Amino acid sequence: MAQGRLSHPHRFLNPLYIYHFHQRNGFACVVLSDVLELVQFLFVVTFSTFLLCCVDYDVLFATRPLNQSHVPEHTKVTLPDAVLPAPQCARRLRGSGWLLFLLVLAGMVWLCRLVTALRRLVGYWEIRSFYIRALGIPADELCNHSWQSVQARLLALQRRQPLCVPRRELTELDIHHRILRFRNYTVAMVNKSLLPVRFHLPLLGPVVFLTRGLQFNLELLLFRGPAALFQNTWSLRPQVKRAGARQALARGLARAAVLLGVANLVLCPCVLGWRLLLAFFSYAEGLKREPGSLGARRWSLYARHYLRHFNELGHELQARLSRGHAPATKYMDSFSSPLLAVLARHVGFFAGSVLAVLIVLTVYDEDVLTVQHILTAITLLGLVVTVARPALSESRLRSLSRSALLAEVASAEMSLHAIYLHQLHQQQQQPQGSGPQPAGGWVTTGAPKPLFVTTGSASRASQLREMPLGGWAEEEEEEEEEEEETITMT
Repeated sequence: MAQGRLSHPHRFLNPLYIYHFHQRNGFACVVLSDVLELVQFLFVVTFSTFLLCCVDYDVLFATRPLNQSHVPEHTKVTLPDAVLPAPQCARRLRGSGWLLFLLVLAGMVWLCRLVTALRRLVGYWEIRSFYIRALGIPADELCNHSWQSVQARLLALQRRQPLCVPRRELTELDIHHRILRFRNYTVAMVNKSLLPVRFHLPLLGPVVFLTRGLQFNLELLLFRGPAALFQNTWSLRPQVKRAGARQALARGLARAAVLLGVANLVLCPCVLGWRLLLAFFSYAEGLKREPGSLGARRWSLYARHYLRHFNELGHELQARLSRGHAPATKYMDSFSSPLLAVLARHVGFFAGSVLAVLIVLTVYDEDVLTVQHILTAITLLGLVVTVARPALSESRLRSLSRSALLAEVASAEMSLHAIYLHQLHQQQQQPQGSGPQPAGGWVTTGAPKPLFVTTGSASRASQLREMPLGGWAEEEEEEEEEEEETITMT
Protein backbone atom coordinates (compact mmCIF):
# COMPACT_ATOMS: atom_id res chain seq x y z
CA MET A 1 0.00 0.00 0.00
CA ALA A 2 1.40 3.40 -0.96
CA GLN A 3 -0.03 6.88 -0.42
CA GLY A 4 -3.34 5.52 0.84
CA ARG A 5 -4.06 3.22 -2.11
CA LEU A 6 -5.32 -0.27 -1.50
CA SER A 7 -4.42 -3.40 -3.41
CA HIS A 8 -8.09 -4.19 -4.22
CA PRO A 9 -9.94 -0.87 -4.53
CA HIS A 10 -13.15 -2.33 -5.92
CA ARG A 11 -13.44 -4.82 -3.11
CA PHE A 12 -12.39 -2.81 -0.08
CA LEU A 13 -12.78 0.84 -1.09
CA ASN A 14 -16.52 0.40 -1.23
CA PRO A 15 -18.08 3.11 0.97
CA LEU A 16 -20.37 0.39 2.37
CA TYR A 17 -17.42 -1.31 4.10
CA ILE A 18 -15.94 2.02 5.17
CA TYR A 19 -19.26 3.00 6.75
CA HIS A 20 -19.70 -0.35 8.52
CA PHE A 21 -16.14 -0.14 9.85
CA HIS A 22 -16.94 3.25 11.39
CA GLN A 23 -20.30 2.15 12.81
CA ARG A 24 -18.73 -0.94 14.39
CA ASN A 25 -16.15 1.27 16.15
CA GLY A 26 -12.99 0.02 14.54
CA PHE A 27 -11.02 -3.14 13.96
CA ALA A 28 -10.69 -4.25 17.60
CA CYS A 29 -14.46 -4.15 18.17
CA VAL A 30 -15.05 -5.98 14.88
CA VAL A 31 -12.64 -8.78 15.82
CA LEU A 32 -14.02 -9.11 19.34
CA SER A 33 -17.63 -9.11 18.12
CA ASP A 34 -16.99 -11.76 15.45
CA VAL A 35 -15.02 -14.00 17.82
CA LEU A 36 -17.65 -13.80 20.55
CA GLU A 37 -20.44 -14.53 18.06
CA LEU A 38 -18.63 -17.72 17.04
CA VAL A 39 -18.11 -18.62 20.70
CA GLN A 40 -21.79 -17.89 21.41
CA PHE A 41 -22.83 -20.26 18.63
CA LEU A 42 -20.67 -23.01 20.09
CA PHE A 43 -21.99 -22.34 23.59
CA VAL A 44 -25.65 -22.57 22.54
CA VAL A 45 -25.07 -25.84 20.67
CA THR A 46 -22.92 -27.37 23.42
CA PHE A 47 -25.13 -26.29 26.30
CA SER A 48 -28.31 -27.49 24.55
CA THR A 49 -26.69 -30.87 23.87
CA PHE A 50 -25.63 -31.09 27.51
CA LEU A 51 -29.17 -30.38 28.71
CA LEU A 52 -30.60 -33.03 26.40
CA CYS A 53 -28.12 -35.86 27.00
CA CYS A 54 -26.21 -35.27 30.21
CA VAL A 55 -28.84 -34.34 32.83
CA ASP A 56 -30.89 -36.84 34.83
CA TYR A 57 -34.15 -34.94 35.23
CA ASP A 58 -35.70 -37.63 37.46
CA VAL A 59 -33.02 -36.92 40.07
CA LEU A 60 -33.15 -33.18 39.49
CA PHE A 61 -36.91 -33.02 40.03
CA ALA A 62 -36.72 -35.57 42.88
CA THR A 63 -39.19 -37.93 41.20
CA ARG A 64 -36.98 -40.88 42.23
CA PRO A 65 -34.37 -41.22 45.01
CA LEU A 66 -30.76 -40.50 44.28
CA ASN A 67 -29.73 -43.89 45.71
CA GLN A 68 -32.20 -46.76 45.58
CA SER A 69 -30.74 -48.38 48.71
CA HIS A 70 -30.69 -46.40 51.96
CA VAL A 71 -30.77 -42.63 51.70
CA PRO A 72 -31.59 -40.33 54.60
CA GLU A 73 -35.02 -38.86 54.23
CA HIS A 74 -33.93 -35.22 54.16
CA THR A 75 -30.81 -35.55 51.97
CA LYS A 76 -30.62 -32.66 49.51
CA VAL A 77 -29.91 -33.23 45.85
CA THR A 78 -27.01 -31.19 44.46
CA LEU A 79 -26.40 -30.24 40.84
CA PRO A 80 -23.50 -32.69 40.36
CA ASP A 81 -25.84 -35.48 41.46
CA ALA A 82 -28.13 -34.73 38.53
CA VAL A 83 -25.32 -34.79 35.96
CA LEU A 84 -24.79 -38.14 34.25
CA PRO A 85 -21.29 -39.63 33.94
CA ALA A 86 -19.43 -38.96 30.71
CA PRO A 87 -19.71 -42.56 29.33
CA GLN A 88 -23.47 -42.63 29.88
CA CYS A 89 -23.81 -39.17 28.33
CA ALA A 90 -21.85 -40.33 25.26
CA ARG A 91 -24.06 -43.42 24.90
CA ARG A 92 -27.21 -41.31 24.97
CA LEU A 93 -25.70 -39.00 22.38
CA ARG A 94 -24.73 -41.84 20.02
CA GLY A 95 -28.16 -43.38 20.40
CA SER A 96 -29.92 -40.33 18.95
CA GLY A 97 -29.53 -40.17 15.18
CA TRP A 98 -31.44 -36.90 14.81
CA LEU A 99 -29.27 -35.21 17.40
CA LEU A 100 -26.09 -36.35 15.64
CA PHE A 101 -27.45 -35.03 12.35
CA LEU A 102 -28.25 -31.66 13.92
CA LEU A 103 -24.79 -31.48 15.47
CA VAL A 104 -23.14 -32.18 12.10
CA LEU A 105 -25.34 -29.52 10.49
CA ALA A 106 -24.46 -27.05 13.24
CA GLY A 107 -20.77 -27.81 12.74
CA MET A 108 -21.04 -27.09 9.02
CA VAL A 109 -22.84 -23.80 9.70
CA TRP A 110 -20.18 -22.82 12.24
CA LEU A 111 -17.39 -23.54 9.77
CA CYS A 112 -19.12 -21.41 7.12
CA ARG A 113 -19.47 -18.58 9.61
CA LEU A 114 -15.80 -18.95 10.54
CA VAL A 115 -14.67 -18.70 6.92
CA THR A 116 -16.93 -15.70 6.33
CA ALA A 117 -15.60 -13.98 9.45
CA LEU A 118 -11.98 -14.56 8.40
CA ARG A 119 -12.61 -13.15 4.93
CA ARG A 120 -14.38 -10.16 6.42
CA LEU A 121 -11.52 -9.53 8.84
CA VAL A 122 -9.04 -9.40 5.96
CA GLY A 123 -11.12 -6.66 4.34
CA TYR A 124 -11.53 -4.75 7.58
CA TRP A 125 -7.74 -4.86 8.14
CA GLU A 126 -7.29 -3.18 4.76
CA ILE A 127 -9.89 -0.58 5.71
CA ARG A 128 -8.11 -0.01 9.03
CA SER A 129 -4.91 0.78 7.13
CA PHE A 130 -6.91 3.05 4.82
CA TYR A 131 -8.31 4.97 7.80
CA ILE A 132 -4.85 5.43 9.31
CA ARG A 133 -2.75 6.22 6.21
CA ALA A 134 -5.19 7.81 3.80
CA LEU A 135 -7.75 9.48 6.04
CA GLY A 136 -5.36 10.27 8.89
CA ILE A 137 -7.59 8.79 11.62
CA PRO A 138 -5.69 6.63 14.15
CA ALA A 139 -7.44 3.55 15.48
CA ASP A 140 -7.70 4.93 19.02
CA GLU A 141 -9.34 8.16 17.80
CA LEU A 142 -11.99 6.66 15.52
CA CYS A 143 -14.69 6.81 18.20
CA ASN A 144 -14.14 10.59 18.43
CA HIS A 145 -14.99 11.15 14.75
CA SER A 146 -18.57 11.25 13.50
CA TRP A 147 -19.50 9.78 10.14
CA GLN A 148 -19.84 13.30 8.73
CA SER A 149 -16.20 13.92 9.67
CA VAL A 150 -15.06 10.68 8.03
CA GLN A 151 -17.11 11.48 4.94
CA ALA A 152 -15.59 14.95 4.67
CA ARG A 153 -12.09 13.45 4.80
CA LEU A 154 -13.08 10.92 2.13
CA LEU A 155 -14.34 13.70 -0.16
CA ALA A 156 -11.16 15.73 0.40
CA LEU A 157 -9.05 12.66 -0.42
CA GLN A 158 -11.02 12.16 -3.63
CA ARG A 159 -10.19 15.72 -4.71
CA ARG A 160 -6.50 15.18 -4.04
CA GLN A 161 -6.20 11.64 -5.35
CA PRO A 162 -9.03 10.00 -7.36
CA LEU A 163 -10.09 6.73 -5.76
CA CYS A 164 -13.12 5.23 -7.47
CA VAL A 165 -14.82 7.88 -9.64
CA PRO A 166 -12.15 9.17 -12.05
CA ARG A 167 -14.08 11.70 -14.13
CA ARG A 168 -16.15 13.66 -11.66
CA GLU A 169 -15.97 14.99 -8.14
CA LEU A 170 -17.27 12.67 -5.49
CA THR A 171 -20.28 14.03 -3.59
CA GLU A 172 -22.12 12.99 -0.45
CA LEU A 173 -25.00 11.77 -2.58
CA ASP A 174 -22.65 9.45 -4.51
CA ILE A 175 -21.41 7.93 -1.25
CA HIS A 176 -24.94 7.46 0.05
CA HIS A 177 -26.02 5.89 -3.25
CA ARG A 178 -23.21 3.37 -3.03
CA ILE A 179 -23.81 2.53 0.63
CA LEU A 180 -27.60 2.28 0.34
CA ARG A 181 -28.02 0.86 -3.17
CA PHE A 182 -29.87 -2.27 -2.05
CA ARG A 183 -31.63 -0.50 0.82
CA ASN A 184 -33.01 2.20 -1.50
CA TYR A 185 -34.56 -0.45 -3.75
CA THR A 186 -36.08 -2.17 -0.72
CA VAL A 187 -37.54 1.12 0.55
CA ALA A 188 -38.95 1.84 -2.89
CA MET A 189 -40.57 -1.59 -3.17
CA VAL A 190 -42.11 -1.22 0.30
CA ASN A 191 -43.51 2.23 -0.53
CA LYS A 192 -44.87 0.97 -3.86
CA SER A 193 -46.36 -2.17 -2.20
CA LEU A 194 -44.38 -4.44 -4.52
CA LEU A 195 -43.20 -6.87 -1.83
CA PRO A 196 -45.56 -9.68 -0.76
CA VAL A 197 -45.82 -8.64 2.88
CA ARG A 198 -49.55 -7.87 3.12
CA PHE A 199 -51.99 -10.74 3.69
CA HIS A 200 -55.68 -11.10 4.47
CA LEU A 201 -56.29 -13.66 7.21
CA PRO A 202 -59.70 -14.98 8.30
CA LEU A 203 -61.05 -13.26 11.42
CA LEU A 204 -57.98 -11.01 11.60
CA GLY A 205 -58.39 -9.16 8.32
CA PRO A 206 -55.42 -7.50 6.58
CA VAL A 207 -52.09 -8.02 8.34
CA VAL A 208 -48.49 -7.11 7.54
CA PHE A 209 -45.92 -9.90 7.90
CA LEU A 210 -42.25 -8.98 7.48
CA THR A 211 -39.69 -10.72 9.67
CA ARG A 212 -35.91 -10.74 9.49
CA GLY A 213 -36.03 -14.22 8.03
CA LEU A 214 -38.36 -13.11 5.24
CA GLN A 215 -36.20 -10.04 4.63
CA PHE A 216 -33.10 -12.25 4.37
CA ASN A 217 -34.85 -14.45 1.79
CA LEU A 218 -36.03 -11.46 -0.24
CA GLU A 219 -32.56 -9.93 -0.26
CA LEU A 220 -31.05 -13.29 -1.25
CA LEU A 221 -33.59 -13.61 -4.05
CA LEU A 222 -33.39 -10.07 -5.42
CA PHE A 223 -29.89 -8.84 -4.62
CA ARG A 224 -27.41 -11.56 -3.68
CA GLY A 225 -28.53 -14.91 -5.09
CA PRO A 226 -27.73 -16.52 -8.46
CA ALA A 227 -30.95 -15.11 -9.97
CA ALA A 228 -30.48 -11.65 -8.45
CA LEU A 229 -30.84 -8.41 -10.37
CA PHE A 230 -27.34 -7.25 -9.42
CA GLN A 231 -24.05 -8.80 -10.47
CA ASN A 232 -22.21 -7.08 -7.58
CA THR A 233 -22.91 -4.51 -4.89
CA TRP A 234 -23.29 -1.58 -7.27
CA SER A 235 -24.11 -2.58 -10.87
CA LEU A 236 -27.07 -4.36 -12.45
CA ARG A 237 -26.75 -7.37 -14.68
CA PRO A 238 -26.73 -6.30 -18.35
CA GLN A 239 -29.67 -8.52 -19.35
CA VAL A 240 -31.88 -6.90 -16.71
CA LYS A 241 -31.88 -3.64 -18.69
CA ARG A 242 -32.95 -5.31 -21.96
CA ALA A 243 -36.70 -5.23 -22.53
CA GLY A 244 -36.64 -8.44 -24.58
CA ALA A 245 -35.21 -10.47 -21.71
CA ARG A 246 -37.91 -9.63 -19.20
CA GLN A 247 -39.96 -12.79 -19.71
CA ALA A 248 -36.94 -15.07 -19.37
CA LEU A 249 -35.76 -13.18 -16.28
CA ALA A 250 -39.23 -13.38 -14.75
CA ARG A 251 -39.32 -17.16 -15.28
CA GLY A 252 -35.85 -17.50 -13.78
CA LEU A 253 -36.83 -15.38 -10.79
CA ALA A 254 -39.98 -17.45 -10.26
CA ARG A 255 -37.97 -20.69 -10.45
CA ALA A 256 -35.45 -19.32 -7.94
CA ALA A 257 -38.28 -18.29 -5.61
CA VAL A 258 -39.74 -21.81 -5.71
CA LEU A 259 -36.36 -23.41 -4.99
CA LEU A 260 -35.73 -20.98 -2.14
CA GLY A 261 -39.16 -21.75 -0.72
CA VAL A 262 -38.47 -25.50 -0.83
CA ALA A 263 -35.13 -24.95 0.93
CA ASN A 264 -36.87 -22.90 3.63
CA LEU A 265 -39.48 -25.64 4.07
CA VAL A 266 -36.82 -28.33 4.48
CA LEU A 267 -34.73 -26.28 6.91
CA CYS A 268 -37.72 -24.87 8.79
CA PRO A 269 -37.52 -27.27 11.80
CA CYS A 270 -33.81 -26.60 12.29
CA VAL A 271 -34.15 -22.83 11.91
CA LEU A 272 -37.20 -22.71 14.19
CA GLY A 273 -35.48 -24.74 16.89
CA TRP A 274 -32.39 -22.57 16.70
CA ARG A 275 -34.39 -19.34 16.91
CA LEU A 276 -36.33 -20.64 19.93
CA LEU A 277 -33.13 -21.61 21.73
CA LEU A 278 -31.49 -18.28 20.95
CA ALA A 279 -34.56 -16.33 22.04
CA PHE A 280 -34.80 -18.28 25.29
CA PHE A 281 -31.14 -17.79 26.19
CA SER A 282 -31.26 -14.12 25.17
CA TYR A 283 -34.49 -12.91 26.79
CA ALA A 284 -35.33 -15.28 29.66
CA GLU A 285 -33.18 -13.46 32.22
CA GLY A 286 -34.34 -10.04 31.00
CA LEU A 287 -38.01 -11.01 31.30
CA LYS A 288 -37.41 -12.32 34.81
CA ARG A 289 -35.77 -9.04 35.83
CA GLU A 290 -38.17 -6.72 33.95
CA PRO A 291 -41.44 -8.51 33.08
CA GLY A 292 -42.88 -5.22 31.79
CA SER A 293 -40.57 -5.42 28.78
CA LEU A 294 -42.80 -8.23 27.45
CA GLY A 295 -45.45 -5.67 26.42
CA ALA A 296 -43.08 -2.88 25.41
CA ARG A 297 -43.65 -1.35 21.99
CA ARG A 298 -40.94 -1.22 19.37
CA TRP A 299 -40.71 -0.28 15.71
CA SER A 300 -41.47 -3.25 13.50
CA LEU A 301 -39.23 -4.14 10.58
CA TYR A 302 -41.93 -3.04 8.15
CA ALA A 303 -42.22 0.32 9.93
CA ARG A 304 -38.47 0.83 9.65
CA HIS A 305 -38.66 0.35 5.89
CA TYR A 306 -41.86 2.33 5.46
CA LEU A 307 -40.68 5.31 7.50
CA ARG A 308 -37.18 5.32 6.06
CA HIS A 309 -36.14 8.06 3.63
CA PHE A 310 -34.18 7.31 0.52
CA ASN A 311 -30.42 7.60 1.11
CA GLU A 312 -30.92 7.71 4.89
CA LEU A 313 -28.11 5.94 6.69
CA GLY A 314 -28.77 3.47 9.47
CA HIS A 315 -27.61 5.64 12.36
CA GLU A 316 -29.66 8.59 11.05
CA LEU A 317 -32.78 6.41 10.84
CA GLN A 318 -32.20 5.06 14.34
CA ALA A 319 -31.80 8.56 15.78
CA ARG A 320 -35.00 9.75 14.08
CA LEU A 321 -37.02 6.74 15.20
CA SER A 322 -35.71 7.11 18.75
CA ARG A 323 -36.96 10.68 18.83
CA GLY A 324 -40.38 9.55 17.65
CA HIS A 325 -40.70 6.46 19.88
CA ALA A 326 -42.26 8.15 22.91
CA PRO A 327 -44.91 10.20 21.02
CA ALA A 328 -45.67 7.26 18.72
CA THR A 329 -46.24 5.03 21.77
CA LYS A 330 -48.67 7.56 23.20
CA TYR A 331 -50.45 7.76 19.85
CA MET A 332 -50.80 3.97 19.59
CA ASP A 333 -51.99 3.76 23.20
CA SER A 334 -54.79 6.22 22.40
CA PHE A 335 -56.48 3.40 20.41
CA SER A 336 -56.76 1.08 23.42
CA SER A 337 -60.03 -0.75 23.92
CA PRO A 338 -62.27 0.19 26.92
CA LEU A 339 -63.35 -3.45 27.21
CA LEU A 340 -59.70 -4.49 27.48
CA ALA A 341 -59.13 -1.88 30.21
CA VAL A 342 -62.10 -3.17 32.25
CA LEU A 343 -60.95 -6.77 31.83
CA ALA A 344 -57.36 -5.88 32.77
CA ARG A 345 -58.51 -4.03 35.89
CA HIS A 346 -60.40 -7.03 37.27
CA VAL A 347 -57.86 -9.64 36.19
CA GLY A 348 -55.13 -7.55 37.81
CA PHE A 349 -57.19 -7.34 40.99
CA PHE A 350 -57.73 -11.10 41.22
CA ALA A 351 -54.11 -11.95 40.42
CA GLY A 352 -52.78 -9.25 42.75
CA SER A 353 -54.93 -10.48 45.64
CA VAL A 354 -53.67 -14.05 45.39
CA LEU A 355 -50.10 -12.81 44.89
CA ALA A 356 -50.31 -10.62 48.01
CA VAL A 357 -51.51 -13.56 50.13
CA LEU A 358 -48.71 -15.80 48.88
CA ILE A 359 -46.10 -13.11 49.55
CA VAL A 360 -47.41 -12.54 53.10
CA LEU A 361 -47.34 -16.28 53.80
CA THR A 362 -43.82 -16.51 52.45
CA VAL A 363 -42.66 -13.64 54.66
CA TYR A 364 -44.34 -15.21 57.70
CA ASP A 365 -42.84 -18.64 57.14
CA GLU A 366 -40.20 -19.36 54.50
CA ASP A 367 -41.14 -23.04 54.48
CA VAL A 368 -44.05 -22.06 52.24
CA LEU A 369 -41.49 -21.89 49.44
CA THR A 370 -40.93 -25.64 49.73
CA VAL A 371 -44.51 -26.31 48.61
CA GLN A 372 -44.54 -27.69 45.08
CA HIS A 373 -44.97 -25.08 42.32
CA ILE A 374 -45.35 -22.18 44.77
CA LEU A 375 -42.53 -20.22 43.11
CA THR A 376 -44.08 -20.90 39.72
CA ALA A 377 -47.43 -19.54 40.93
CA ILE A 378 -45.79 -16.39 42.36
CA THR A 379 -43.87 -15.78 39.12
CA LEU A 380 -46.91 -16.25 36.87
CA LEU A 381 -49.14 -14.08 39.04
CA GLY A 382 -46.51 -11.34 39.08
CA LEU A 383 -46.30 -11.57 35.30
CA VAL A 384 -50.09 -11.24 34.96
CA VAL A 385 -50.12 -8.17 37.22
CA THR A 386 -47.24 -6.59 35.28
CA VAL A 387 -48.90 -7.18 31.89
CA ALA A 388 -52.27 -5.86 33.13
CA ARG A 389 -50.80 -2.62 34.47
CA PRO A 390 -50.00 -1.03 31.02
CA ALA A 391 -53.58 -1.64 29.88
CA LEU A 392 -54.82 0.45 32.82
CA SER A 393 -52.45 3.30 31.97
CA GLU A 394 -53.44 3.14 28.29
CA SER A 395 -57.08 3.72 29.19
CA ARG A 396 -56.18 7.10 30.69
CA LEU A 397 -54.73 8.29 27.36
CA ARG A 398 -58.08 8.14 25.59
CA SER A 399 -58.94 11.55 27.01
CA LEU A 400 -56.01 13.10 25.12
CA SER A 401 -56.54 14.59 21.69
CA ARG A 402 -55.29 12.32 18.93
CA SER A 403 -54.56 15.37 16.83
CA ALA A 404 -52.26 16.66 19.55
CA LEU A 405 -50.54 13.28 19.79
CA LEU A 406 -50.21 13.16 16.01
CA ALA A 407 -48.67 16.63 15.97
CA GLU A 408 -46.15 15.43 18.54
CA VAL A 409 -45.25 12.48 16.32
CA ALA A 410 -44.98 14.76 13.31
CA SER A 411 -42.56 17.01 15.17
CA ALA A 412 -40.15 14.06 15.29
CA GLU A 413 -39.56 14.35 11.48
CA MET A 414 -42.22 11.81 10.53
CA SER A 415 -45.10 14.10 9.62
CA LEU A 416 -46.10 12.50 6.30
CA HIS A 417 -46.01 8.94 7.60
CA ALA A 418 -47.69 9.97 10.85
CA ILE A 419 -50.66 11.29 8.89
CA TYR A 420 -50.89 8.02 6.94
CA LEU A 421 -50.66 6.03 10.18
CA HIS A 422 -53.44 8.11 11.75
CA GLN A 423 -55.74 7.59 8.75
CA LEU A 424 -55.01 3.86 8.74
CA HIS A 425 -56.06 3.51 12.38
CA GLN A 426 -59.14 5.62 11.76
CA GLN A 427 -60.15 3.27 8.94
CA GLN A 428 -59.68 0.27 11.21
CA GLN A 429 -61.79 1.90 13.93
CA GLN A 430 -64.62 2.92 11.56
CA PRO A 431 -67.32 0.41 10.59
CA GLN A 432 -67.43 -0.84 7.02
CA GLY A 433 -68.79 1.69 4.55
CA SER A 434 -67.92 4.81 6.51
CA GLY A 435 -64.81 6.67 5.53
CA PRO A 436 -62.24 8.02 8.00
CA GLN A 437 -62.96 11.35 9.56
CA PRO A 438 -60.18 13.92 9.58
CA ALA A 439 -58.69 14.61 13.01
CA GLY A 440 -58.30 18.31 13.65
CA GLY A 441 -56.22 20.01 11.02
CA TRP A 442 -54.72 16.83 9.58
CA VAL A 443 -56.44 16.26 6.24
CA THR A 444 -54.97 14.44 3.26
CA THR A 445 -56.70 13.36 0.08
CA GLY A 446 -55.75 11.11 -2.78
CA ALA A 447 -52.89 8.68 -3.06
CA PRO A 448 -49.60 9.27 -1.28
CA LYS A 449 -47.25 11.60 -3.05
CA PRO A 450 -43.98 10.17 -4.38
CA LEU A 451 -41.20 10.46 -1.86
CA PHE A 452 -37.98 12.30 -2.52
CA VAL A 453 -34.41 11.30 -2.01
CA THR A 454 -32.75 12.89 0.98
CA THR A 455 -29.50 12.12 2.71
CA GLY A 456 -31.14 12.45 6.12
CA SER A 457 -29.63 15.81 7.02
CA ALA A 458 -31.10 19.30 6.79
CA SER A 459 -27.78 20.66 5.55
CA ARG A 460 -28.14 18.51 2.43
CA ALA A 461 -31.65 19.63 1.55
CA SER A 462 -30.39 21.20 -1.66
CA GLN A 463 -29.62 17.72 -3.00
CA LEU A 464 -33.25 16.60 -3.11
CA ARG A 465 -34.11 14.60 -6.17
CA GLU A 466 -36.78 12.13 -7.13
CA MET A 467 -35.99 8.44 -6.87
CA PRO A 468 -35.68 6.87 -10.37
CA LEU A 469 -37.71 3.68 -10.11
CA GLY A 470 -38.23 2.90 -13.77
CA GLY A 471 -35.08 3.93 -15.65
CA TRP A 472 -31.52 2.74 -15.40
CA ALA A 473 -29.71 5.91 -16.50
CA GLU A 474 -27.87 6.34 -13.23
CA GLU A 475 -26.74 2.71 -13.11
CA GLU A 476 -25.55 2.82 -16.72
CA GLU A 477 -23.56 5.99 -16.05
CA GLU A 478 -21.89 4.48 -12.99
CA GLU A 479 -21.15 1.23 -14.80
CA GLU A 480 -19.47 3.14 -17.64
CA GLU A 481 -17.34 4.94 -15.08
CA GLU A 482 -16.44 1.63 -13.42
CA GLU A 483 -15.39 0.17 -16.78
CA GLU A 484 -13.26 3.24 -17.54
CA GLU A 485 -11.68 2.98 -14.12
CA THR A 486 -10.90 -0.69 -14.62
CA ILE A 487 -9.24 0.06 -17.96
CA THR A 488 -7.23 2.86 -16.39
CA MET A 489 -5.99 0.66 -13.53
CA THR A 490 -5.06 -2.21 -15.80
